Amino acid sequence: MSLLRIATRSSAQARAQSEFVGQLLTQTLPSTTIEYVYVDTQGDLNATTPLHQMGGQGVFVKEVQRAVLDGRADIAVHSAKDLPSQTADGLVIGAIGQRRSPNDALVGKSLEQLAHGATVATGSVRRRAQLQRLRPDLSFVDLRGNIQTRLSKIPDGGAIVMAVAAMEILGITDQIAETLDVSVAVPMVGQGSVAVECRDNDVATQKLLAAIDHSESRRAVEAERAFLAELGAGCSLPVAAHLSTDGVFRAFMANDGMSDSVQIEGFIGDTDDHRVVGIAMAKECRDRLSAQG
Repeated sequence: MSLLRIATRSSAQARAQSEFVGQLLTQTLPSTTIEYVYVDTQGDLNATTPLHQMGGQGVFVKEVQRAVLDGRADIAVHSAKDLPSQTADGLVIGAIGQRRSPNDALVGKSLEQLAHGATVATGSVRRRAQLQRLRPDLSFVDLRGNIQTRLSKIPDGGAIVMAVAAMEILGITDQIAETLDVSVAVPMVGQGSVAVECRDNDVATQKLLAAIDHSESRRAVEAERAFLAELGAGCSLPVAAHLSTDGVFRAFMANDGMSDSVQIEGFIGDTDDHRVVGIAMAKECRDRLSAQG
C-alpha cells in the first residue's frame, strides 16, 4: 500500500476539489492511501485587500506549491484559474481535471433584473470590465472572502458574481440568478478545471497523474495559458480566454482603467497547434486595444 499526500487550501471548495482528485486516484490505483495536507495561502490569510493589489495570480497557490517542493506533500491541487501562466520551478502540471462549467454567474439579481445604477460586488477586475461593457450604468464594489462569506454580502437589489464551477462542486447552483454565456462574459483562463502539480523529478507520481488527466480539458487550458503567458498578465489585468469544446477560442482584454476593451473570436481545429493560436490571439487583443487607445 502506498501513501500519497495531497496539498490543498483548507476552504470548502478546495477540500471538495482535492477529495474528488483523491477519489479518482484511488480508483486508478486502489492500493493508494490518501492523506490531505491543508495549507493557508496569502490569499486566505488576507481576505480584505483587493486581489489585484496583492499581485493577482499566485496568491492562492504559492504556499501549496511550497508544501510539495519542501517534501511535505506529493501533489498540489489547485483551481486552474489560480495558477500563474508560468509553471513554478521544480514542478509540472501532471493532470488537468475534466472541466466543469466554465461560466460566470450572477447571484442575487439577473442582468435584466438589475435596476439602473444597481450595485454588483466582485473582486475580479475582469468580471467588472466585462459587466461594465454590458451595463455601463452599474456600480461596483469589491468582494473578498470564502464562498459562504461572499454569498452573505449580496448588495440590496444587486448581485455578486461567482464561478459556476465553484457552486457546482458545493452543490449550491440553485442560488444562481443567471448563468452568463461565455460569449457574453469570457471566463478566466482555466476556469472550471482543476490543475494537479507534482515535482518534476517524481516520475512515479507523474505516471499516476497521467492516468487521471483529461486530454480535451488539458488542451483547452494549455491554449488559454499560452494566451495569458504571452500577455505576461495575471488577474491583476482585465483579461480572459476560453476554448470551447466546439473549437471556438474567445478572448477579452481591457486597459487598466477599463475605459477601452476588445473581445475577439478565433477557431482551433483538431490539427492546429493550440498554444500557437492562443499566443496569436493574445497579440491580436493587445494590438487592437493599443490601436483603440
